[in-house]
Formats: sequence, structure tokens, C-alpha cells
Amino acid sequence: MSQDHAQTRERLIEVEIEHRDLDAVISQLELAPNRDELLLRRLKKRKLQLKDQIIQLQMQLVPDIPA
Repeated sequence: MSQDHAQTRERLIEVEIEHRDLDAVISQLELAPNRDELLLRRLKKRKLQLKDQIIQLQMQLVPDIPA
């Protein structure tokens, strides 16, 4: 496994953990009676950005398959 591949896998794990943590925070905030809607929207947007990063990193790990 190359150094770049290892770094990409490590970054992928970090982003997945952040994504899961954010999901838990969002779930808790949604249950709060007087929740901050603006904060909730920002967190959801950040979660979507992380999902995009996860997909990008996963694509970097998949070897190119000739057509």
C-alpha cells in the first residue's frame, strides 16, 4: 500500500467519524424543544459537505478500471 493510499484511508476514517458525530449532534438538537434552527441548518450543511468528501475519498481509493 502506497503512502498516498494510506493517507487517503486515514483521512477517510477521520471524515467518517466526524460525519457520524455530527449526525448524533443533529439528532439531539432536533429533539430539543427550543432548538437553534440556524445552527441546525449549518450543521446539516456541514454534514452534506462531509458526505461529499467521503464519496470523493472513496473514489480515490478505487483503482481505475480500463474501459
